[in-house]
Amino acid sequence: MLSMTVVPGKDKGKVKLYTLSTCVWCKKVKKLLNELKVAYDYVDVDLLEEEAKAEAKEEVAKFNPACSFPTLVLNDKKCIVGFDEGKINQELG
Repeated sequence: MLSMTVVPGKDKGKVKLYTLSTCVWCKKVKKLLNELKVAYDYVDVDLLEEEAKAEAKEEVAKFNPACSFPTLVLNDKKCIVGFDEGKINQELG
């Protein structure tokens, strides 16, 4: 099971964010989620060990076949790729 960092906040369902530690857009999504005070779990995929990194990429690919970052997964159903402030506000604001 992939170990994710838990950020406390308002319960808006299961919110998972897959990021890269060096990605500007990933940081913008985290900042927006924090401003919305949404509870979410995230993982910086580039900082994981090889085995965990492969597992994370596999999870991301289920929702985002391009396997690009940031990938925000809502309730294991919806997926928002990239920093789409409008979509994120619409879904979680």
